[in-house]
Amino acid sequence: MKGRESHIILYLAVGAILAAHACGPPSKVRRLSEESLAATLRLSKEVETFTPEVKSMASHRDTIRVEDPEGHQLFLMKAVKDEDGDMVAHEVLDAVVVTARFRNVAERHGKVDLAFQVVVPEAMQDGKWQLRFYPDMFILGDSLRLEPVIITGKDYRRAQLKGYQQYERFLASIITDTTRFVNIGQLEIFLKRNIPELYAFKTDSTEVSDEAFASVYGVTQREAVEHYTNKFARALNDRRRARTGKMYRRYVKVPIVTEGLRLDTVMQAVNGDFIYNYVQTIATRPKLRKVDIVLSGDIWESDRRIYTVPRSEPLTFYISSLSAFVDPTERYLKRIIERRVAANTACWVEFALGKADVDLSLGHNATEIGRIRDNLSSLLRNETFDLDSIVVTASCSPEGSWKANEALSQRRSEGVSRYFSDWMRHYRDSLAAERGIMMDLGGEAPAPEAPAPDIRFISHNNPENWQRLELLLQEDTVLTATEREAALRIMEIRDPDARERALSAEPFYKYLREHVYPALRTVRFDFHLHRKGMVKDTVHTTELDSLYMRGVQAIRDRDYETAVTILRPYRDYNTAVAYCALDYNASAMDILKDLPRTAQVDYMMAILYSRAGDDQMAVQHYLHACAKEPSYVHRGNLDPEIAALIKRYGLNAREDTDDF
Repeated sequence: MKGRESHIILYLAVGAILAAHACGPPSKVRRLSEESLAATLRLSKEVETFTPEVKSMASHRDTIRVEDPEGHQLFLMKAVKDEDGDMVAHEVLDAVVVTARFRNVAERHGKVDLAFQVVVPEAMQDGKWQLRFYPDMFILGDSLRLEPVIITGKDYRRAQLKGYQQYERFLASIITDTTRFVNIGQLEIFLKRNIPELYAFKTDSTEVSDEAFASVYGVTQREAVEHYTNKFARALNDRRRARTGKMYRRYVKVPIVTEGLRLDTVMQAVNGDFIYNYVQTIATRPKLRKVDIVLSGDIWESDRRIYTVPRSEPLTFYISSLSAFVDPTERYLKRIIERRVAANTACWVEFALGKADVDLSLGHNATEIGRIRDNLSSLLRNETFDLDSIVVTASCSPEGSWKANEALSQRRSEGVSRYFSDWMRHYRDSLAAERGIMMDLGGEAPAPEAPAPDIRFISHNNPENWQRLELLLQEDTVLTATEREAALRIMEIRDPDARERALSAEPFYKYLREHVYPALRTVRFDFHLHRKGMVKDTVHTTELDSLYMRGVQAIRDRDYETAVTILRPYRDYNTAVAYCALDYNASAMDILKDLPRTAQVDYMMAILYSRAGDDQMAVQHYLHACAKEPSYVHRGNLDPEIAALIKRYGLNAREDTDDF
């Protein structure tokens, strides 16, 4: 009885233990389900980024001088808040750049960076699990799955690697050398005893064909080898080779994926929430206003899904664009519409010393020449205007004599004219060939046009570009005030050669020659056009300029290429906005500097000066814009060029800035 009672007591004790275990805390997976735990998406409040190389670690107080709308001078330093909340001058390092992220993201150069964080709670992490997260982007009614983020536990990865090792051992067991199945010793004995002539081939390298072998000995080589082959071992090896796919699936239950992932990291320890900074760059498109990001995912243990991560709430990015600066005012065709229209642009073409031929391999010539080609091709395809003539004006920098520069600039102007004249001839021939191909393919060919006359190139020259040099000196921020005043005094000398000799004697001449003079070597293109189908020189009309309004709508739709093509001949504020959106900064500035200084114009010029690295002019124009239109104080945080100035100099935190 005692033995039986002891068994009953032991049975009851084990039952109690199992019952207590069954009533214990829920498993980790059950907790995930009960609490509906999920990874989340969020935006960083502020992210600091640093340039990859620190060129100068010397600290300094960076100060700029600007003027308010009344002409009073104001000195601004890079600043931060002290412990009391006051803005104070800040010792800075040249290489440090601080940027902020917002839900409103700026479109620049036709692209937008969507920056967000994938936050995985500590409770969702386990060494035996693999977490797979899938960001989905919703844009203009379409959805796109972005590259997934994979977080693998160390035990999970160890199991993956163990599976690969087992599979490698299986592959190593497959014999690839078929001669290993032949009993070489028995075959040699047989040949030595029964066919000594054949055995002699062991040390004879003479090649014998299978047919000759059979004619002499009555059997083929294959039959002789087959007789002494271990067929059972070979069959076993063949079956093993045929099972490679099945064995791969048995051992490697979850393959390690290396392609198409944004991140695959192995978590060695669970010690807090996991945060991954995800940046997705997208190209803008017409009518793009906002983008939603939603996160979903799964948790896997071995080869089975054990938990489906609930979808996150959408994270919305509102796209701020320069298209917001478009002037929507309706434009009517002038009561007197001129048949002829003019447009112009400038580029920087480098020439070999004393040479006048266009060389695409020099400097940035390929880019600059390509930009002019794009302008010309747009004008040739324009549906409203025909191109009549192009005036090409080349300018030189002042080094050398006036007479020599006069001859050189004329030769360069003629060289550029000759280059583009040949290019346009080939381009128009290609357009004609394109129309012919469309007709041959049965497509709808354009209506026949009268043969276009050759476009005249007229070569002008500006021997030495002193006017632009004076403007650059006035805006220069590198020269000291004393050096700038000395240079401007020298500019008053009437004789250009004497003027250049006087500049060359100054200690700052090397800076001028290396950094300022190259900007004087320009080629200006003036395009003379006329409206298609217009015979009279002037036409009286009050109709809405529908073509112009199409260009304005193209800016709203962020179709900037179309906007530039349509608005280029108008050369107004909206044309400058389209240029700026495409990063044609020189062309945009060339238009804006001649317009009345409205708040919009000042703000756009602030962006352009910031892109050019001229903080002084950028800050001055931004402050003027805010003085005329206070809403630009808040708008500045949305544009990266202005936001950098605001942070660098603490602009919107200064009382004197608010007084503007």
